[in-house]
Amino acid sequence: MSLNNHVPLETISKMLGHSDIKTTQIYARLLDNTISEDMEVMRAKFNGARLG
Repeated sequence: MSLNNHVPLETISKMLGHSDIKTTQIYARLLDNTISEDMEVMRAKFNGARLG
């Protein structure tokens, strides 16, 4: 749930007390919607860079 609210995996790993981020990655699941939203943000940044 935290990943879907844009909390970085590194932060979640520390909050859970994992010494290796790979442990956190085992439990991490992204919703397709979150991936789509992130791609839109990236696309907007690239489009803005070309216009600016």
